[in-house]
Amino acid sequence: MGTPSAVIFDVGKVLFEWDPRYLYERLIDDDQALEAFLANVVTREWHFQHDAGRPFAETSAELSAQYPEHAGLIAAWGPRFNETIPHAVPGMVEIVRELDAAGVPLFAITNFSGEFWRAWVPQYAELFDRFRDVVVSGDEKLVKPDPAIYALALKRFGLDGPDAVFVDDSPANVASARDAGIHAVLFTTAADFRAELVRLGLLS
Repeated sequence: MGTPSAVIFDVGKVLFEWDPRYLYERLIDDDQALEAFLANVVTREWHFQHDAGRPFAETSAELSAQYPEHAGLIAAWGPRFNETIPHAVPGMVEIVRELDAAGVPLFAITNFSGEFWRAWVPQYAELFDRFRDVVVSGDEKLVKPDPAIYALALKRFGLDGPDAVFVDDSPANVASARDAGIHAVLFTTAADFRAELVRLGLLS
């Protein structure tokens, strides 16, 4: 107890960049119109419903009824969601591979729509096959920072809180994980996270 032996990753903005702008800047030429659409229509609050388990067919129908002039753009969110995740965060894939090579058990807890996850993750099978388990919020209908998702994850992973390092870009998610007894780290850069893993003896 007390010395972490496993690592639990967040996915969006820790392992992979995510921003709806990457998709919609391809579909909306006018900068002002793009900003307004992202701020007022496909908001983070609207998308959070997918992370919580609501199907895109429902949320898009509701939003399109509210903004019929944007129905075509709203409809693109589901089938083109992968385009909101352009590439890995620099240095993080290498850390995953090194931890795996060192025999460190790897897990993830991600706020992610279950339907979007299943459409996205197969293209990164080489990476995620290294993980023993991933808790996806949309499938569990629990989202970070709800303490219940950490309790569920620890039980499923077969870990006690002090057994694990958890890394997330959200201060609220980190605080909730710490309340669950997990050694939680606020993500800034791969270099900073690597330094913490070295300090803990998980990487050399």
